[in-house]
Amino acid sequence: MMRLWRRHRRASPALDPRVQSAAWQCVSLLLEYPEQELMDQLPLLQEVAGELPESLGEPIDALAGHLSTRGLREVQSQYVDTFDITRKCSLHLTFFTHGDTRKRGVALVQFKQAYRRGGVDMADEQSELPDHLSVLLEFGAACDPEAAWKLLNDHRVGIELLHRALTERDSPWRHATEALRATLPELEGDDEQALRRLIAEGPPQEQVGLDTSPYGSHDPALDPHAPIGAGEEPGPGGPSGAGGPGGPGAPAGLERHADLGPTISVGPPR
Repeated sequence: MMRLWRRHRRASPALDPRVQSAAWQCVSLLLEYPEQELMDQLPLLQEVAGELPESLGEPIDALAGHLSTRGLREVQSQYVDTFDITRKCSLHLTFFTHGDTRKRGVALVQFKQAYRRGGVDMADEQSELPDHLSVLLEFGAACDPEAAWKLLNDHRVGIELLHRALTERDSPWRHATEALRATLPELEGDDEQALRRLIAEGPPQEQVGLDTSPYGSHDPALDPHAPIGAGEEPGPGGPSGAGGPGGPGAPAGLERHADLGPTISVGPPR
């Protein structure tokens, strides 16, 4: 399948860096597997949402408000039913572009290399793969927004497919992807063609004896311990680097919430 959406790599963010960082961090928290810590943070997320532009704050507030009215076990059950049952709702971005093929392993290494260049080294015991949307958004919010922007736009069509799948299910998590889409360029031209192809054909296939219908079952496990390319030096990023939250022009209240806390640990800065 041709990577028709790569042209978005030339696009630039339109949001103030602090607004973008706050939105990405909120979405990252809301898309990770819910634990009690997240439930305790929902009021803070709603407070931050109130300080964001309406296109970002409204959907974040809607999801946080919905979750706050449910018990933890119910939210966990709904999360698993939404994201762990059907491939169409996978939070692993390389699945949409590479399916079950060997190329997906290469793509995961590229994610790890981008994190390393941004000053983050994922531990071998990391519970999530590097292409998990929550991991990528946390990396972009705290460490290297430029690298995260490139990866998000490389996988813009997959994000759109995920959002449409959540909307079709009337899932409350559609609000999280709605907020994320508001930080990214809209689809047009060749992107729409690539999206239609993904919807019609599903991701590339390279397996024998498995269900070959598009997005037929749960997202298959992939080895999270793929080796990193030798000889790479880490970049200067990190939570305190220039890529972190900051910059003039953002709502003053965001300064109080510049760090909402980590979502999924991606290892210490190098």
